Amino acid sequence: MSKRSPVRGLAAAQLANSLGDGAYYVTSALYFTRVVGLSPTRIGLALTVAWAIGAVAGVPLGALADRRGPRGVSVGLALATAAAVLSFLVIRSYPAFLLAAAAYAVAQCGLAAARQALLAGLVGPGERTAVLARLQSVLNAGLAVGAGIGGLALQHDTTGGYLAVFVFDGAGFVICAALLAGLPKAAPVAVPEVREARFAVMRDRPYAVVTLLNAVLLLRMPLLSLAVPLWIVSRTDAPGWLVSALFVLNTLGVTAFQVRAARGIDGAGAATRGLRRAGAMLALSCVVFAVSAQDRLGVWGASAVLVLASVFLLVGEMGQSAGSWQLAFSLAPAHQVGQYQGFFGTGVPLARTVGPLVLTALLVTWGVPGWLLLGAVFLAAGAAFGPATRWARRTRGLTEARPAAAAR
Repeated sequence: MSKRSPVRGLAAAQLANSLGDGAYYVTSALYFTRVVGLSPTRIGLALTVAWAIGAVAGVPLGALADRRGPRGVSVGLALATAAAVLSFLVIRSYPAFLLAAAAYAVAQCGLAAARQALLAGLVGPGERTAVLARLQSVLNAGLAVGAGIGGLALQHDTTGGYLAVFVFDGAGFVICAALLAGLPKAAPVAVPEVREARFAVMRDRPYAVVTLLNAVLLLRMPLLSLAVPLWIVSRTDAPGWLVSALFVLNTLGVTAFQVRAARGIDGAGAATRGLRRAGAMLALSCVVFAVSAQDRLGVWGASAVLVLASVFLLVGEMGQSAGSWQLAFSLAPAHQVGQYQGFFGTGVPLARTVGPLVLTALLVTWGVPGWLLLGAVFLAAGAAFGPATRWARRTRGLTEARPAAAAR
């Protein structure tokens, strides 16, 4: 097997499940409201509970990948995700929906941790951020194409069309499992002879702080999917169709430029500098979004300002992704990558759970002052990565090599 084939295999697996997920994301809410008959409020509550459970499950499932091997655990969790998705085909009650949603979230969070551990075993430390950038580009391309496929189901708006989407998504995860099973086994890691706490990451305070800071920057996820659409239709003169255009801009931008944005992020120092810049770009996007509410801008002026803000948001997102990937791996013990990735990954469900409530109250209700406050939070979080990372490295006895110019 060639040196690059594991990366191609990981990318193919990412593409397989992201195509189905793209279709699922744009159709599932309408299916559960129109076909199953659940209210949006009950759906939202169930998903909040489900992702909270998934976040907690990520650490033990990641630890399982460390003990049993990340390839086998990844395959099992991909199949579990497929089973959870396919169970939606027969669910017609709220308790059953809650259980299936929880199973889906647990399998997804565990799969993310196990796949990161598998990548760490197949790819050298110096190449991981670049590989993750490539996988992120593949993910966004798959989601975009999948969303287009889901759009066909939305256009026809039939029960059969929605059920076909669930079958498509479930099949994608089965294919993902098959592709992961075809990868080499991850290289074994040396386990210290000294007995450690079973879930050591739960006692690693510096790593917890880095994880929390990353979760703050991850508030940019519900920012684009929820807060900005509500802001556009309620506070600006821009047309409603711009919501879709900005989503496409973001998706295509990450697909095209994430690999380039990750270049040079090859150590903790570069990662913290990148995260500081990312925080600044996210803060700048908030300021520009706030400007879009000015009455004198008009339709086209407001639209231009919103596009500019979205570009700043895109740049900040790509920088945050690259920097956080590097820190998540470089600060994790080599023999505990799975559980550490599981813990670091809790930032995503945390942002999905807390973000909608915080951002709607802060931005839609409060308006311009809320945008400025959020921008200050992004700026402070990005700047705090430096001292938090130095603290984490000191506790591990690590040092960052100084640039040659600084050493003279």
